[in-house]
Amino acid sequence: MRIVRVTFLSDLLKFSFFCAKMIASQKLMKVFVTRRIPQEGMKVLSQSGIFDVQLWDSNEPVPKVELLRGVAGAHGLICLLSDKIDKEVLDAAGTSLKVISTFSVGFDHLAIDEIKQRGIRVGYTPEVLTDATAELTVALLLATARRLPEAVEEVKNGGWSTWKPLWLCGYGLSGSTVGVVGLGRIGLSIAKRLKPFGVTRFLYTGRQPRPENAAEIQGEYVPLDKLAEESDFVVVSCALTPETQGMCNKDFFAKMKKTAVFVNSSRGAVVNQDDLYNALTSGQIAAAGLDVTVPEPLPTSHPLLTLKNCVVLPHIGSATYATRGTMSVLVANNLIAGLKGESMPSELKL
Repeated sequence: MRIVRVTFLSDLLKFSFFCAKMIASQKLMKVFVTRRIPQEGMKVLSQSGIFDVQLWDSNEPVPKVELLRGVAGAHGLICLLSDKIDKEVLDAAGTSLKVISTFSVGFDHLAIDEIKQRGIRVGYTPEVLTDATAELTVALLLATARRLPEAVEEVKNGGWSTWKPLWLCGYGLSGSTVGVVGLGRIGLSIAKRLKPFGVTRFLYTGRQPRPENAAEIQGEYVPLDKLAEESDFVVVSCALTPETQGMCNKDFFAKMKKTAVFVNSSRGAVVNQDDLYNALTSGQIAAAGLDVTVPEPLPTSHPLLTLKNCVVLPHIGSATYATRGTMSVLVANNLIAGLKGESMPSELKL
């Protein structure tokens, strides 16, 4: 290593110019970001000094043609759950792509088999959005069960005339049985928040029993059918897999109580929406609250949106300023670590 001593101002200027040339001569790794993300994450990327960051500077999804153009020659990719990273995208990226960092806990938008075959590492954002999603799910359950959107509308449209004994009555949690489909991090956090409302019994189901999680809520592991039959409230909080896709269907709703409330904050494709619509209109179940749908956004003409007993939110489970900022930092750190060949803070094991 050559040691350079700086003695005069002219030498300092020459040295600064020399350093600038050396930095410029080093090829920066290209990173493509498919959407505007919170500035906390962008700041982490810029401060690393090793990336040429190219951003689709919009709050709207990147068009496929721009996505294909943007990933070409990229070493790293930061994407959202609304970006379909399929074989076509991976082919466009080429062999330079080493890391995908997704701004989500879910990864069903990624062609995992293809990604694994190419040796690409994947970072994701579990845990950091657990609390926000659990809070939103509880809020959605309460809003649906107690008919809050309906009540607000009655105030606005003049339907509120006087106090009436049975007007806008809903269903309370006290003394109820709650069934949780998927008692992972989020499912457990939802159940723990519901417990102080006086829930008498928690049922849960999934691929296998989770005794440690269940112990925190005195939860009972049961088959899916029994959960549907005995629960007053059903909360879906499982991952989307080939086994869970369309799992909540006509047969499932037929087993539920007519007074039961159904809530889904996992993935839209877990629910057969046509069957849910029929269950709601026929009185097979009392009400439903959805934070996720198929497709997203749900068309304004969709039949579910005509129902007073169905509350639909625009996938805002993790939508707090703090959570989204933390997610963006984790996304950036996952990418940086992956491209440096280091351990990621949160890596998806393929």
